[in-house]
Amino acid sequence: MAERDSGKPVRARPSLPHDSALLHVTGTARYVDDVAEPVDMLHLAFGQGAQAHARIAAMDLDAVRAAPGVVAVYTAADIPGINDVSPVAGDDRLMADGTAIHVGQPLFLVAATSHLAARKAARLGRITYDPLPPILSIEDAEAAGSAIEPAQRMARGDAPAALAGAPHRLSGRFAMGGQDHFYLEGQVAVATPHEHGQVHVLSSTQHPSEVQHLVAKVLGLTHADVTVEVRRMGGAFGGKETQAALFAAAAALVAGLTGRPAKIRADRDDDMVMTGKRHEFRVDFDVGFDGEGRILGLALALASRCGATVDLSPAINDRAMFHADNCYWLPAVEILSSRLKTNTVSATAFRGFGGPQGMLAIERVIEAVAAHLGLDSLAVRQANLYAPGRDVTPYGMTVADNIAPALIDRLRTTARYDARRAAITAFNARSPVLKRGIALTPVKFGISFTTTHLNQAGALVLAYADGSVQVNHGGTEMGQGLMVKVAQVVADVFALPIAAVRITSTRTDKVPNTSATAASSGADLNGMAAHNAAWAIRDRLAAFAARAFGCAEADVRFTPAGVIAGDTVLSFADLCRKAHMGRVSLAATGFYATPDIAYDRAAHHGRPFYYFAYGAAVSEVIVDTLTGEHRVLAVDILHDVGRSLNPAIDLGQIEGGFVQGQGWLTSEELVFDAAGRLLTHSPATYKIPTASDRAARLAIALWDGDNTQPTIHRSKAVGEPPFMLAISVFAAIGQAIAAVAPDRRALPDLDAPATPERVLAAIAAHRGTPARAE
Repeated sequence: MAERDSGKPVRARPSLPHDSALLHVTGTARYVDDVAEPVDMLHLAFGQGAQAHARIAAMDLDAVRAAPGVVAVYTAADIPGINDVSPVAGDDRLMADGTAIHVGQPLFLVAATSHLAARKAARLGRITYDPLPPILSIEDAEAAGSAIEPAQRMARGDAPAALAGAPHRLSGRFAMGGQDHFYLEGQVAVATPHEHGQVHVLSSTQHPSEVQHLVAKVLGLTHADVTVEVRRMGGAFGGKETQAALFAAAAALVAGLTGRPAKIRADRDDDMVMTGKRHEFRVDFDVGFDGEGRILGLALALASRCGATVDLSPAINDRAMFHADNCYWLPAVEILSSRLKTNTVSATAFRGFGGPQGMLAIERVIEAVAAHLGLDSLAVRQANLYAPGRDVTPYGMTVADNIAPALIDRLRTTARYDARRAAITAFNARSPVLKRGIALTPVKFGISFTTTHLNQAGALVLAYADGSVQVNHGGTEMGQGLMVKVAQVVADVFALPIAAVRITSTRTDKVPNTSATAASSGADLNGMAAHNAAWAIRDRLAAFAARAFGCAEADVRFTPAGVIAGDTVLSFADLCRKAHMGRVSLAATGFYATPDIAYDRAAHHGRPFYYFAYGAAVSEVIVDTLTGEHRVLAVDILHDVGRSLNPAIDLGQIEGGFVQGQGWLTSEELVFDAAGRLLTHSPATYKIPTASDRAARLAIALWDGDNTQPTIHRSKAVGEPPFMLAISVFAAIGQAIAAVAPDRRALPDLDAPATPERVLAAIAAHRGTPARAE
């Protein structure tokens, strides 16, 4: 039986399969591109800019219009509303208007009778440019003073004084690259015109409400005139939070202007060139510490390449600052964050939302301290952990649920960390070419949108007269298992089997004004909203049953065997039928807003997070010092998901997040040329992890503790935190490189991703020999 207080744990949650699992493996799950196309469907493609920065002097589109199959060609001048598809700042154009600001920027839009005809025609435009000096790198932007907003500062104590008085002091610099989302299903949208200028949009988006609002802005319509629908996405990882609006607005524009349905499906190369990536960062640090590695003072400078427009970069860079402490007490700290504007495609949301970059920064500082002192980096990590009396973050939030010390201790034991580290030291002493490394790194990740008003959700639950139930909410399914989790929550309220609850598409005409499915908050927000809606119906049913069967409402119980009302037992379906005949409403909306959070961005102080999710990983690697190649041999993970809503789903998220993080730090390299063109825009040149990159032994265990906050059934978020567990792989590679010169007390100079080229260079530098030029 469900408890009324959703924060109270009920019986152990079952491991149920993903609601689309069977459809996925049989190839029958329907995505946007699978929907049958009407005979008058128009297919779209963007004509893209070839200059990183230039004034557009002229566009000759005669050859485009004359190409076979072309029905129409549109430019910014054809937009009836406002030429803006940005989430906040108003600076993302649907199509360029006068100035090109990055390579691949949409300049014009082709509508044709086939996908191939549209793509071919889009390459025929003749654009005359007046080139302007491009700003392409972090260093270029610093030199030009180019930023999307003023630099931000978060501080506590007197960092300069602490640094000056510390027994030991180190400084350093390192960089980490961006990352392409590489979702299996690319950007796609279908728009269908309806009566009175209204439009329906099928969109592969994490944020249907934002797509709705931006389509309305572009077409000059009200929000009520636009309905956006998404049943599922084939992956997103943040890349369909803001980026989907460009494609949805293009389809809606053509549908509105022609009165015909319109579809746009980006080719993989075009998708990678046109859409945003994870932010590239450069980190400078100055750290003071004692002989046991305890950090006494830290000055940290984070500089990120944000791209040509604002997008979500302020919030992403804020979160990098939030997570620059990870699990560690920093008594005197100054964090400076520069958000730099460049003539490259705008960086955007990606799993972790800036958290991975901030966390990698402090973990590299820990590694540098340990190397300097000749200590095990795990000892330095444990010496710096938050603890009673030293439990307030640099932004003023108390770490009230600190399970990191106990979790690390348990993993250290279960993974046999100490014995394996000793064995690796012995192996490295006798192995001149192959070197091994091992590292244990923790994660403390704050859960909530740091933009406070986004922490809200709505749901609609319908109970039908036959006892079946339908649930709709503002969350979107991108493979992470949100839909089955919310369905489980609703089923539990009525004590029904999961098969009795039907999952439906997310639609803006059912639940309005929703937040993106992001910040790992999908189940927290939408699960609670659906729980509240289901309870509203259950309360009505209980009141009706009490009247109908002559008992107190408190004596009406919903059980798997049926509904018990006093001495009467009847099925849930029978009760619904009787309630319908008794004119009782079986539909309810539910709403939830995360409590107890508030943040003053101007001061960078407050409680931006409802709680923290924790985890730790031990990774063991082997590096070939002749080729720079590496293999991940074994991974042990202990992760905190609170009281899991669905352990099978959570375990899958942990493994997937870890492997994706491993790719970011080892193989996924974005390469731009001197003209600002992306060179790694296909699987031929951009290397995501494959099955062979997964550790041969990957053991994952769930921490056995409930959330201290009253979340839905005391669960915790799981989407983003596991991504950062892969920092252990990067740290282990560094340990293996260090083994080539074990007496040298310095951290190898290694930027991320740790490609073979970078590893070879780091080996040569650590040995003190120059790298051989190829």
